[in-house]
Amino acid sequence: MPISLRPAIGQDFEFAFEAKRQALGPHILARWNWDESFQLDLHRQRWGERPWSIIEASEVAIGTSIWEREDHIRFGEFYLLPSHQPKGIGSSLLGQVIARSDEVTLPIRLQYLKWNPVGALYRRHGFKLVSENEIHYFLEREPSSR
Repeated sequence: MPISLRPAIGQDFEFAFEAKRQALGPHILARWNWDESFQLDLHRQRWGERPWSIIEASEVAIGTSIWEREDHIRFGEFYLLPSHQPKGIGSSLLGQVIARSDEVTLPIRLQYLKWNPVGALYRRHGFKLVSENEIHYFLEREPSSR
């Protein structure tokens, strides 16, 4: 199944929020309540702050992901619909992001909830812990030298 990224457009807002609800919601519920109003306001704020990408499989939206900055690639807002987990899609996408990082010689930075098992995926791909707080781990992967 070919996986691709495309820039998000305004009509993708609702899909992106639903992807967050389905993918991240269970991890939020493990510690807190899902406050729909708070989560929607936070999503709206983040939607306006950064460029989003839509993950597609055979031209069907299945998740959201990354953005590139001047000094690094931010692998953030990575939400894959549960119906597409764990099928190697996250690994495939991360491999594409790593290839891009190596190509443009920019590090990749990310964060994730400490109790989210996605950390194993990041460690398998060479990400190193750079800091943490009581809720998140912050990781980075330097580009490979060529």
